[in-house]
Amino acid sequence: MRPFTAVTAGENGKQGLTTVDTLNQLLMVIIIGNQKGGAGKSTLTLLLANYLTLDKRCKVTVLDMDYQQSISQKFEKAKILENTEPYEILAYGLQDFAALEDTIKRNPKEIVLIDLPGKLDDDGLIRVFKAADMAVCPFSYDEFSFESTVPFALVLKKINPDVHILFVPNRIKAKVKYELKADVDEQLNRIGLVTAVIPDRIDFQRVSTFQTPLAVDLVIAPVFKAIYENYIHPRL
Repeated sequence: MRPFTAVTAGENGKQGLTTVDTLNQLLMVIIIGNQKGGAGKSTLTLLLANYLTLDKRCKVTVLDMDYQQSISQKFEKAKILENTEPYEILAYGLQDFAALEDTIKRNPKEIVLIDLPGKLDDDGLIRVFKAADMAVCPFSYDEFSFESTVPFALVLKKINPDVHILFVPNRIKAKVKYELKADVDEQLNRIGLVTAVIPDRIDFQRVSTFQTPLAVDLVIAPVFKAIYENYIHPRL
């Protein structure tokens, strides 16, 4: 595995690569975040990891930096019953990011997915934001979700102007009329790109680190296919 390197001294005492330099040169780093709890970012992280490894045969490592660390808990439970895991999940806090070691495989084409905590007032986010190539931001079409999503995206863009932000309308109910949809899409498209909608399905509860239920796979495929073809595949 390739370690996250902290700042080191190079030849003649010059400063060597920092963590962020190393990540940006060698990897594609995708953060999944929103400061609103319940947006579905942890489940979306699992779904994206499953899609990239099982459908596209990419090498993936997931860093679970959410305070609840629900992904890593699922991972450990699933390992007891299943075969060899398709990707590695490592649980760390934001404060560990600058000094992480042995967390990324040496293949420079590996994709690192980072599930972020649902907050914005932690200075540990700054370094993670700077390292990101792309951000996936799940949201729903309600006022509270919108008011949480916009500050997250604006702060991210302020810290990292080059990051691609993809806003994913997540688990949207088909029979509900969302009066704010047009206005929300217009505002978010000024910051990044709103993807196609991911409809709600009861089988989302069955998503694990080893499989995506067929009913869920069918509804996420159009969204993830577009993300892969437009943003990930060109980097591989």
